[in-house]
Amino acid sequence: MDQAKDGGPERDGARGGRAGADFLQLDAAQAPRGGLAGWLAERLRGAIADGRLPTGSRLPATRALAAELGVSRGVVTEAYRRLSEGGQISGRGRNGTVVVAAPAPAAPVVPPVRAPGAPASGELFSADPGADVFAALRAAPARYDLTPGVPSLSAFPRAAWLRAERAVLDRLSAADLGYGDPAGAPALRRAVAGWLARSRGVRADPDEVLIVAGVSQALSMLVPVLKEAGIGAVAVEEPGSLGVRRHLANRGAETPPVPVDEHGVRVGELHATGARAVMLTPAHQFPTGVVLGGERRRELAAWARAGGLVIEDDYDAEHRYDRPPVAAFRSLLPDRVCYLGSISKLLAPALRTGWIVPPPELRGPLAAAKRDDDLGNAVLPQLVLARLMESGDMERHLRFLRRRHRRRRDAMIGALAAGLPDARVHGAAAGLHLTVTFDGGFDDTELAAAALAEGVKTQPLSWHRQLPGRPGLVLGYAACSPGAVAEAVALLARARRRLPGRPRR
Repeated sequence: MDQAKDGGPERDGARGGRAGADFLQLDAAQAPRGGLAGWLAERLRGAIADGRLPTGSRLPATRALAAELGVSRGVVTEAYRRLSEGGQISGRGRNGTVVVAAPAPAAPVVPPVRAPGAPASGELFSADPGADVFAALRAAPARYDLTPGVPSLSAFPRAAWLRAERAVLDRLSAADLGYGDPAGAPALRRAVAGWLARSRGVRADPDEVLIVAGVSQALSMLVPVLKEAGIGAVAVEEPGSLGVRRHLANRGAETPPVPVDEHGVRVGELHATGARAVMLTPAHQFPTGVVLGGERRRELAAWARAGGLVIEDDYDAEHRYDRPPVAAFRSLLPDRVCYLGSISKLLAPALRTGWIVPPPELRGPLAAAKRDDDLGNAVLPQLVLARLMESGDMERHLRFLRRRHRRRRDAMIGALAAGLPDARVHGAAAGLHLTVTFDGGFDDTELAAAALAEGVKTQPLSWHRQLPGRPGLVLGYAACSPGAVAEAVALLARARRRLPGRPRR
Protein backbone atom coordinates (compact mmCIF):
# COMPACT_ATOMS: atom_id res chain seq x y z
CA MET A 1 0.00 0.00 0.00
CA ASP A 2 1.27 3.51 -0.82
CA GLN A 3 1.69 5.18 2.55
CA ALA A 4 2.18 8.60 0.90
CA LYS A 5 -1.44 8.75 -0.25
CA ASP A 6 -4.39 10.07 1.72
CA GLY A 7 -5.91 7.17 3.55
CA GLY A 8 -4.10 3.97 4.55
CA PRO A 9 -3.38 2.61 8.02
CA GLU A 10 -2.31 5.96 9.46
CA ARG A 11 -5.50 7.53 8.21
CA ASP A 12 -7.59 4.87 9.91
CA GLY A 13 -5.72 5.58 13.12
CA ALA A 14 -6.58 9.25 12.81
CA ARG A 15 -10.26 8.39 12.53
CA GLY A 16 -9.91 6.35 15.67
CA GLY A 17 -8.94 9.45 17.63
CA ARG A 18 -5.28 8.58 18.26
CA ALA A 19 -3.79 11.41 16.23
CA GLY A 20 -3.45 15.06 17.12
CA ALA A 21 -0.80 17.75 17.27
CA ASP A 22 -0.21 20.56 19.72
CA PHE A 23 0.98 22.60 16.73
CA LEU A 24 -2.07 24.72 15.77
CA GLN A 25 -4.22 22.13 17.59
CA LEU A 26 -4.40 20.10 14.41
CA ASP A 27 -6.64 17.03 14.48
CA ALA A 28 -6.53 14.81 11.39
CA ALA A 29 -9.94 13.38 12.29
CA GLN A 30 -11.45 16.67 11.15
CA ALA A 31 -10.21 16.20 7.58
CA PRO A 32 -12.61 15.01 4.87
CA ARG A 33 -11.96 11.49 3.68
CA GLY A 34 -9.46 11.45 0.83
CA GLY A 35 -8.45 15.06 1.40
CA LEU A 36 -5.82 15.09 4.13
CA ALA A 37 -3.18 17.03 2.23
CA GLY A 38 -5.66 19.68 1.09
CA TRP A 39 -7.10 19.99 4.59
CA LEU A 40 -3.67 20.43 6.14
CA ALA A 41 -2.63 22.98 3.51
CA GLU A 42 -5.76 25.03 4.16
CA ARG A 43 -5.24 24.94 7.93
CA LEU A 44 -1.66 26.14 7.54
CA ARG A 45 -2.65 28.78 5.00
CA GLY A 46 -5.32 30.08 7.37
CA ALA A 47 -2.84 30.28 10.25
CA ILE A 48 -0.45 32.30 8.09
CA ALA A 49 -3.24 34.62 6.97
CA ASP A 50 -4.59 35.34 10.48
CA GLY A 51 -1.18 35.87 12.05
CA ARG A 52 -0.81 32.71 14.12
CA LEU A 53 2.15 31.86 11.86
CA PRO A 54 3.78 35.22 11.10
CA THR A 55 6.54 35.71 8.56
CA GLY A 56 9.71 34.05 9.82
CA SER A 57 7.92 31.28 11.72
CA ARG A 58 9.42 27.81 11.35
CA LEU A 59 7.12 24.89 10.52
CA PRO A 60 7.63 21.48 12.09
CA ALA A 61 9.71 18.95 10.20
CA THR A 62 7.51 16.87 7.88
CA ARG A 63 8.44 13.62 9.66
CA ALA A 64 7.66 15.04 13.11
CA LEU A 65 4.31 16.56 12.12
CA ALA A 66 3.28 13.40 10.29
CA ALA A 67 4.03 11.32 13.40
CA GLU A 68 1.98 13.62 15.62
CA LEU A 69 -0.96 13.57 13.23
CA GLY A 70 -0.73 9.82 12.58
CA VAL A 71 -0.56 10.29 8.81
CA SER A 72 2.01 9.43 6.20
CA ARG A 73 4.91 11.82 5.74
CA GLY A 74 3.86 12.21 2.11
CA VAL A 75 0.65 13.96 3.25
CA VAL A 76 2.62 16.64 5.09
CA THR A 77 5.15 16.92 2.27
CA GLU A 78 2.34 17.50 -0.24
CA ALA A 79 0.71 20.15 1.97
CA TYR A 80 4.02 21.97 2.33
CA ARG A 81 4.56 21.73 -1.42
CA ARG A 82 1.23 23.43 -2.08
CA LEU A 83 2.09 26.32 0.23
CA SER A 84 5.55 26.60 -1.27
CA GLU A 85 4.02 26.74 -4.76
CA GLY A 86 1.78 29.57 -3.55
CA GLY A 87 4.77 31.47 -2.16
CA GLN A 88 3.74 31.32 1.52
CA ILE A 89 6.59 29.09 2.77
CA SER A 90 10.11 28.24 1.65
CA GLY A 91 12.54 25.45 2.44
CA ARG A 92 15.77 26.66 4.07
CA GLY A 93 17.76 23.43 4.07
CA ARG A 94 19.04 22.67 7.55
CA ASN A 95 17.15 25.68 8.86
CA GLY A 96 13.85 23.98 8.09
CA THR A 97 10.73 25.33 6.39
CA VAL A 98 9.93 28.98 7.09
CA VAL A 99 6.90 31.23 6.49
CA VAL A 100 7.98 33.91 3.99
CA ALA A 101 4.72 35.64 3.01
CA ALA A 102 1.05 35.79 3.86
CA PRO A 103 -1.43 34.84 1.13
CA ALA A 104 -3.12 37.64 -0.72
CA PRO A 105 -6.59 38.45 0.62
CA ALA A 106 -9.32 36.50 -1.11
CA ALA A 107 -10.76 38.49 -3.97
CA PRO A 108 -14.51 38.82 -4.39
CA VAL A 109 -16.21 36.31 -6.62
CA VAL A 110 -18.42 39.01 -8.08
CA PRO A 111 -16.94 41.35 -10.67
CA PRO A 112 -14.93 44.06 -8.88
CA VAL A 113 -16.40 47.50 -8.32
CA ARG A 114 -14.76 50.22 -10.38
CA ALA A 115 -13.05 52.91 -8.34
CA PRO A 116 -14.22 56.51 -8.85
CA GLY A 117 -12.40 58.03 -11.79
CA ALA A 118 -11.01 54.69 -13.02
CA PRO A 119 -11.78 53.76 -16.64
CA ALA A 120 -14.40 51.10 -17.28
CA SER A 121 -13.15 47.91 -18.94
CA GLY A 122 -14.54 48.98 -22.29
CA GLU A 123 -12.81 52.37 -22.02
CA LEU A 124 -9.54 50.80 -20.86
CA PHE A 125 -9.37 48.39 -23.78
CA SER A 126 -9.84 50.85 -26.59
CA ALA A 127 -8.54 50.20 -30.10
CA ASP A 128 -6.05 53.06 -29.60
CA PRO A 129 -4.67 52.65 -26.05
CA GLY A 130 -3.81 55.91 -24.32
CA ALA A 131 -0.43 56.95 -22.96
CA ASP A 132 -1.29 55.81 -19.43
CA VAL A 133 -2.92 52.52 -20.41
CA PHE A 134 -0.40 50.29 -18.59
CA ALA A 135 -0.73 52.28 -15.36
CA ALA A 136 -4.52 52.14 -15.69
CA LEU A 137 -4.43 48.38 -16.26
CA ARG A 138 -2.17 47.83 -13.24
CA ALA A 139 -4.57 49.87 -11.11
CA ALA A 140 -7.69 48.06 -12.34
CA PRO A 141 -9.01 45.67 -9.65
CA ALA A 142 -9.26 42.04 -10.70
CA ARG A 143 -9.33 38.62 -9.13
CA TYR A 144 -6.56 37.26 -11.37
CA ASP A 145 -3.75 39.09 -13.13
CA LEU A 146 -2.55 37.42 -16.33
CA THR A 147 -0.78 40.45 -17.76
CA PRO A 148 2.63 39.49 -19.16
CA GLY A 149 6.10 40.44 -18.03
CA VAL A 150 6.07 39.63 -14.30
CA PRO A 151 7.90 36.65 -12.72
CA SER A 152 6.76 34.84 -9.58
CA LEU A 153 7.23 37.73 -7.16
CA SER A 154 6.42 35.55 -4.16
CA ALA A 155 9.58 33.58 -5.02
CA PHE A 156 11.87 36.59 -4.49
CA PRO A 157 14.94 35.17 -2.65
CA ARG A 158 14.50 37.19 0.54
CA ALA A 159 16.88 35.14 2.64
CA ALA A 160 19.62 35.21 0.00
CA TRP A 161 19.12 38.95 -0.49
CA LEU A 162 19.40 39.56 3.27
CA ARG A 163 22.55 37.44 3.49
CA ALA A 164 24.10 39.37 0.63
CA GLU A 165 23.05 42.69 2.15
CA ARG A 166 24.61 41.82 5.52
CA ALA A 167 27.81 40.70 3.83
CA VAL A 168 27.98 43.95 1.87
CA LEU A 169 27.33 46.12 4.92
CA ASP A 170 29.92 44.25 6.96
CA ARG A 171 32.60 45.14 4.42
CA LEU A 172 31.39 48.60 3.43
CA SER A 173 33.74 51.48 4.13
CA ALA A 174 32.65 55.04 4.87
CA ALA A 175 33.96 56.12 1.47
CA ASP A 176 31.64 53.60 -0.22
CA LEU A 177 28.66 55.63 1.01
CA GLY A 178 29.56 58.62 -1.15
CA TYR A 179 28.55 59.24 -4.76
CA GLY A 180 29.27 56.24 -6.91
CA ASP A 181 30.47 55.88 -10.48
CA PRO A 182 27.62 57.10 -12.74
CA ALA A 183 28.35 54.17 -15.06
CA GLY A 184 27.67 51.72 -12.25
CA ALA A 185 29.42 50.19 -9.26
CA PRO A 186 32.55 48.37 -10.49
CA ALA A 187 31.54 45.27 -8.50
CA LEU A 188 28.21 45.01 -10.30
CA ARG A 189 29.74 45.70 -13.71
CA ARG A 190 32.15 42.82 -13.10
CA ALA A 191 29.33 40.59 -11.91
CA VAL A 192 27.10 41.43 -14.89
CA ALA A 193 29.98 40.77 -17.31
CA GLY A 194 30.48 37.36 -15.69
CA TRP A 195 26.75 36.59 -15.67
CA LEU A 196 26.35 37.45 -19.35
CA ALA A 197 29.39 35.36 -20.30
CA ARG A 198 28.05 32.33 -18.40
CA SER A 199 24.37 32.53 -19.25
CA ARG A 200 24.07 34.44 -22.53
CA GLY A 201 27.35 33.88 -24.40
CA VAL A 202 28.13 37.62 -24.32
CA ARG A 203 31.81 38.39 -23.81
CA ALA A 204 32.32 41.92 -22.52
CA ASP A 205 34.85 43.71 -20.39
CA PRO A 206 33.34 45.20 -17.20
CA ASP A 207 34.26 48.66 -18.50
CA GLU A 208 31.91 48.06 -21.43
CA VAL A 209 28.91 47.52 -19.10
CA LEU A 210 26.73 50.51 -18.15
CA ILE A 211 24.27 50.09 -15.26
CA VAL A 212 20.89 51.77 -15.77
CA ALA A 213 17.45 51.91 -14.16
CA GLY A 214 15.93 49.26 -16.41
CA VAL A 215 15.46 48.96 -20.16
CA SER A 216 13.05 51.91 -20.15
CA GLN A 217 15.82 54.28 -19.05
CA ALA A 218 18.19 52.65 -21.50
CA LEU A 219 15.86 53.54 -24.37
CA SER A 220 15.26 57.05 -23.07
CA MET A 221 19.03 57.62 -23.11
CA LEU A 222 19.68 55.81 -26.37
CA VAL A 223 17.27 57.62 -28.69
CA PRO A 224 18.81 61.11 -28.26
CA VAL A 225 22.29 59.64 -28.71
CA LEU A 226 21.16 57.99 -31.95
CA LYS A 227 19.53 61.20 -33.16
CA GLU A 228 22.82 63.01 -32.58
CA ALA A 229 24.39 60.38 -34.86
CA GLY A 230 21.77 61.06 -37.54
CA ILE A 231 19.54 58.05 -36.79
CA GLY A 232 15.96 59.21 -36.35
CA ALA A 233 14.08 55.94 -36.99
CA VAL A 234 14.27 52.67 -35.06
CA ALA A 235 12.44 49.84 -36.80
CA VAL A 236 10.48 47.54 -34.48
CA GLU A 237 9.06 44.04 -34.70
CA GLU A 238 5.47 43.52 -35.87
CA PRO A 239 3.88 42.42 -33.65
CA GLY A 240 6.11 43.86 -30.96
CA SER A 241 5.98 45.42 -27.52
CA LEU A 242 3.65 48.42 -27.22
CA GLY A 243 5.68 49.62 -24.22
CA VAL A 244 8.95 49.62 -26.16
CA ARG A 245 7.31 51.39 -29.08
CA ARG A 246 5.95 54.04 -26.71
CA HIS A 247 9.36 54.64 -25.12
CA LEU A 248 10.97 55.11 -28.51
CA ALA A 249 8.23 57.38 -29.81
CA ASN A 250 8.17 59.47 -26.62
CA ARG A 251 11.79 60.39 -27.24
CA GLY A 252 11.06 61.35 -30.83
CA ALA A 253 12.02 58.22 -32.78
CA GLU A 254 9.98 56.92 -35.69
CA THR A 255 9.07 53.24 -35.34
CA PRO A 256 8.40 51.60 -38.73
CA PRO A 257 7.10 48.03 -38.32
CA VAL A 258 8.92 44.97 -39.67
CA PRO A 259 6.82 41.76 -39.82
CA VAL A 260 7.82 38.69 -37.82
CA ASP A 261 7.09 35.13 -38.94
CA GLU A 262 7.96 31.69 -37.55
CA HIS A 263 11.67 32.33 -38.23
CA GLY A 264 11.79 35.78 -36.67
CA VAL A 265 12.07 39.24 -38.18
CA ARG A 266 11.96 39.43 -41.99
CA VAL A 267 15.26 41.06 -42.80
CA GLY A 268 14.25 41.74 -46.40
CA GLU A 269 11.42 43.95 -45.16
CA LEU A 270 13.81 45.60 -42.69
CA HIS A 271 15.85 46.74 -45.70
CA ALA A 272 12.68 48.21 -47.21
CA THR A 273 12.05 50.50 -44.21
CA GLY A 274 15.29 52.38 -44.79
CA ALA A 275 15.85 52.49 -41.01
CA ARG A 276 19.46 52.35 -39.83
CA ALA A 277 18.57 50.84 -36.44
CA VAL A 278 16.21 48.05 -35.38
CA MET A 279 14.94 46.97 -31.96
CA LEU A 280 14.70 43.18 -31.66
CA THR A 281 14.03 40.37 -29.16
CA PRO A 282 15.93 37.58 -30.97
CA ALA A 283 16.06 34.86 -28.29
CA HIS A 284 12.33 34.96 -27.43
CA GLN A 285 10.39 37.39 -29.58
CA PHE A 286 7.76 39.41 -27.78
CA PRO A 287 4.95 38.53 -27.98
CA THR A 288 5.02 35.53 -30.38
CA GLY A 289 7.87 33.66 -28.66
CA VAL A 290 9.68 32.69 -31.87
CA VAL A 291 13.47 32.40 -31.97
CA LEU A 292 15.43 34.22 -34.67
CA GLY A 293 16.51 31.41 -37.00
CA GLY A 294 20.02 30.71 -38.22
CA GLU A 295 19.50 31.99 -41.76
CA ARG A 296 17.80 35.14 -40.48
CA ARG A 297 20.69 35.72 -38.07
CA ARG A 298 23.11 35.60 -40.97
CA GLU A 299 20.95 38.00 -42.99
CA LEU A 300 20.66 40.36 -40.02
CA ALA A 301 24.42 40.25 -39.43
CA ALA A 302 25.00 41.21 -43.09
CA TRP A 303 22.53 44.11 -42.72
CA ALA A 304 24.34 45.32 -39.59
CA ARG A 305 27.80 45.04 -41.14
CA ALA A 306 26.57 47.27 -43.95
CA GLY A 307 25.97 50.06 -41.43
CA GLY A 308 22.90 49.00 -39.44
CA LEU A 309 22.60 48.95 -35.63
CA VAL A 310 20.79 46.15 -33.79
CA ILE A 311 19.32 47.07 -30.39
CA GLU A 312 18.90 43.69 -28.69
CA ASP A 313 16.40 43.48 -25.81
CA ASP A 314 17.28 40.20 -24.08
CA TYR A 315 14.34 40.52 -21.73
CA ASP A 316 13.54 36.96 -20.56
CA ALA A 317 15.77 34.52 -22.45
CA GLU A 318 16.93 32.78 -19.24
CA HIS A 319 13.45 31.34 -18.71
CA ARG A 320 13.39 28.33 -21.04
CA TYR A 321 11.74 24.93 -20.63
CA ASP A 322 11.51 22.81 -23.78
CA ARG A 323 14.36 24.00 -25.97
CA PRO A 324 18.14 24.34 -25.73
CA PRO A 325 19.67 27.72 -24.82
CA VAL A 326 19.98 30.35 -27.54
CA ALA A 327 22.98 32.68 -27.35
CA ALA A 328 22.40 36.40 -27.51
CA PHE A 329 22.77 37.95 -30.95
CA ARG A 330 25.51 40.21 -29.58
CA SER A 331 27.76 37.17 -29.20
CA LEU A 332 27.78 36.99 -33.01
CA LEU A 333 28.41 40.66 -33.81
CA PRO A 334 29.50 42.72 -30.76
CA ASP A 335 30.55 45.83 -32.68
CA ARG A 336 27.13 46.35 -34.28
CA VAL A 337 24.82 45.41 -31.39
CA CYS A 338 23.64 47.52 -28.45
CA TYR A 339 22.69 44.89 -25.88
CA LEU A 340 20.03 45.60 -23.21
CA GLY A 341 19.06 43.48 -20.21
CA SER A 342 17.69 43.74 -16.67
CA ILE A 343 16.81 41.77 -13.57
CA SER A 344 13.09 42.58 -13.79
CA LYS A 345 12.27 39.05 -15.01
CA LEU A 346 14.92 37.36 -12.84
CA LEU A 347 14.20 38.96 -9.47
CA ALA A 348 11.65 41.78 -9.47
CA PRO A 349 10.78 44.88 -11.50
CA ALA A 350 10.78 46.93 -8.28
CA LEU A 351 14.59 46.84 -8.13
CA ARG A 352 14.79 48.96 -11.32
CA THR A 353 18.21 47.67 -12.34
CA GLY A 354 19.39 46.88 -15.85
CA TRP A 355 22.40 47.20 -18.10
CA ILE A 356 23.57 48.30 -21.51
CA VAL A 357 26.52 46.77 -23.35
CA PRO A 358 26.86 49.20 -26.29
CA PRO A 359 29.11 49.09 -29.32
CA PRO A 360 32.33 51.13 -28.95
CA GLU A 361 31.14 54.33 -30.63
CA LEU A 362 28.14 54.63 -28.26
CA ARG A 363 29.88 53.97 -24.93
CA GLY A 364 31.07 57.51 -24.27
CA PRO A 365 27.83 59.28 -25.24
CA LEU A 366 25.68 56.83 -23.25
CA ALA A 367 27.89 57.08 -20.16
CA ALA A 368 27.61 60.88 -20.37
CA ALA A 369 23.83 60.65 -20.79
CA LYS A 370 23.57 58.45 -17.68
CA ARG A 371 25.74 60.85 -15.66
CA ASP A 372 23.68 63.85 -16.73
CA ASP A 373 20.38 62.06 -16.13
CA ASP A 374 20.73 60.90 -12.51
CA LEU A 375 24.40 60.56 -11.48
CA GLY A 376 23.98 56.79 -11.43
CA ASN A 377 21.85 54.12 -9.76
CA ALA A 378 21.74 53.70 -5.98
CA VAL A 379 24.99 52.00 -4.98
CA LEU A 380 23.91 49.71 -2.12
CA PRO A 381 21.42 47.64 -4.18
CA GLN A 382 24.07 47.34 -6.90
CA LEU A 383 26.53 45.84 -4.43
CA VAL A 384 23.93 43.42 -3.07
CA LEU A 385 23.02 42.29 -6.58
CA ALA A 386 26.70 41.81 -7.40
CA ARG A 387 27.05 39.58 -4.35
CA LEU A 388 24.03 37.49 -5.44
CA MET A 389 25.47 37.02 -8.92
CA GLU A 390 28.94 36.10 -7.74
CA SER A 391 27.87 33.78 -4.90
CA GLY A 392 25.84 31.43 -7.11
CA ASP A 393 22.57 32.44 -5.45
CA MET A 394 21.28 33.90 -8.72
CA GLU A 395 21.81 30.62 -10.58
CA ARG A 396 20.09 28.70 -7.79
CA HIS A 397 17.18 31.10 -7.88
CA LEU A 398 16.88 30.77 -11.65
CA ARG A 399 16.79 26.97 -11.43
CA PHE A 400 14.02 27.24 -8.85
CA LEU A 401 12.08 29.70 -11.01
CA ARG A 402 12.30 27.44 -14.05
CA ARG A 403 10.69 24.56 -12.17
CA ARG A 404 7.96 26.79 -10.76
CA HIS A 405 7.25 28.59 -14.04
CA ARG A 406 7.15 25.32 -15.98
CA ARG A 407 4.37 24.02 -13.72
CA ARG A 408 2.41 27.23 -14.19
CA ARG A 409 2.93 27.20 -17.94
CA ASP A 410 1.75 23.59 -18.11
CA ALA A 411 -1.33 24.50 -16.08
CA MET A 412 -2.17 27.28 -18.54
CA ILE A 413 -1.67 25.08 -21.60
CA GLY A 414 -3.93 22.42 -20.09
CA ALA A 415 -6.59 24.96 -19.13
CA LEU A 416 -6.53 26.53 -22.59
CA ALA A 417 -6.95 23.14 -24.25
CA ALA A 418 -9.96 22.41 -22.05
CA GLY A 419 -11.65 25.80 -22.06
CA LEU A 420 -10.57 27.47 -25.33
CA PRO A 421 -9.98 24.67 -27.84
CA ASP A 422 -10.12 27.08 -30.79
CA ALA A 423 -7.16 29.09 -29.44
CA ARG A 424 -3.77 28.65 -31.08
CA VAL A 425 -0.97 28.76 -28.52
CA HIS A 426 2.35 30.42 -29.38
CA GLY A 427 5.66 30.73 -27.55
CA ALA A 428 5.31 27.91 -25.02
CA ALA A 429 8.94 26.76 -25.03
CA ALA A 430 10.31 29.70 -23.04
CA GLY A 431 9.49 32.97 -21.34
CA LEU A 432 6.84 34.07 -18.85
CA HIS A 433 3.80 34.35 -21.13
CA LEU A 434 1.83 32.62 -23.86
CA THR A 435 0.22 34.30 -26.83
CA VAL A 436 -3.06 32.85 -28.10
CA THR A 437 -4.68 33.74 -31.39
CA PHE A 438 -8.13 33.04 -32.82
CA ASP A 439 -9.42 32.78 -36.37
CA GLY A 440 -11.44 35.98 -36.11
CA GLY A 441 -15.01 37.12 -35.87
CA PHE A 442 -14.46 39.49 -32.95
CA ASP A 443 -12.21 42.25 -31.65
CA ASP A 444 -9.65 41.12 -29.09
CA THR A 445 -10.07 44.35 -27.11
CA GLU A 446 -13.70 43.26 -26.58
CA LEU A 447 -12.48 39.92 -25.27
CA ALA A 448 -9.99 41.61 -22.91
CA ALA A 449 -12.77 43.89 -21.65
CA ALA A 450 -15.11 40.94 -21.15
CA ALA A 451 -12.36 39.08 -19.31
CA LEU A 452 -11.78 42.03 -16.97
CA ALA A 453 -15.51 42.11 -16.25
CA GLU A 454 -15.11 38.46 -15.16
CA GLY A 455 -12.20 39.41 -12.90
CA VAL A 456 -9.23 38.53 -15.16
CA LYS A 457 -6.64 41.02 -16.41
CA THR A 458 -4.84 40.37 -19.68
CA GLN A 459 -3.58 42.28 -22.72
CA PRO A 460 -5.11 42.15 -26.20
CA LEU A 461 -2.66 41.20 -28.92
CA SER A 462 -3.81 44.17 -31.02
CA TRP A 463 -2.16 46.52 -28.52
CA HIS A 464 1.16 45.16 -29.72
CA ARG A 465 0.41 45.54 -33.43
CA GLN A 466 0.75 48.42 -35.83
CA LEU A 467 -0.69 46.39 -38.72
CA PRO A 468 -3.90 44.33 -38.91
CA GLY A 469 -3.75 40.70 -37.76
CA ARG A 470 -5.65 37.87 -36.12
CA PRO A 471 -7.25 38.68 -32.74
CA GLY A 472 -5.52 37.27 -29.71
CA LEU A 473 -4.39 37.72 -26.12
CA VAL A 474 -1.02 37.86 -24.38
CA LEU A 475 -1.32 35.81 -21.17
CA GLY A 476 1.24 35.92 -18.38
CA TYR A 477 1.33 32.81 -16.20
CA ALA A 478 4.37 33.23 -13.96
CA ALA A 479 2.77 35.32 -11.21
CA CYS A 480 -0.15 32.94 -10.50
CA SER A 481 -0.21 29.48 -8.91
CA PRO A 482 -1.28 26.57 -11.15
CA GLY A 483 -4.69 26.50 -9.50
CA ALA A 484 -5.19 30.22 -10.00
CA VAL A 485 -4.07 29.93 -13.62
CA ALA A 486 -6.67 27.23 -14.28
CA GLU A 487 -9.43 29.25 -12.60
CA ALA A 488 -8.48 32.39 -14.52
CA VAL A 489 -8.53 30.60 -17.87
CA ALA A 490 -11.94 29.12 -17.02
CA LEU A 491 -13.26 32.66 -16.47
CA LEU A 492 -11.57 33.76 -19.68
CA ALA A 493 -13.33 30.95 -21.53
CA ARG A 494 -16.64 32.11 -20.08
CA ALA A 495 -15.94 35.62 -21.35
CA ARG A 496 -15.05 34.18 -24.77
CA ARG A 497 -18.33 32.29 -25.02
CA ARG A 498 -20.21 35.56 -24.75
CA LEU A 499 -18.58 36.95 -27.89
CA PRO A 500 -19.33 36.08 -31.53
CA GLY A 501 -16.99 34.00 -33.70
CA ARG A 502 -16.56 31.02 -31.39
CA PRO A 503 -16.99 27.63 -33.07
CA ARG A 504 -19.59 25.47 -31.39
CA ARG A 505 -18.56 22.01 -30.19
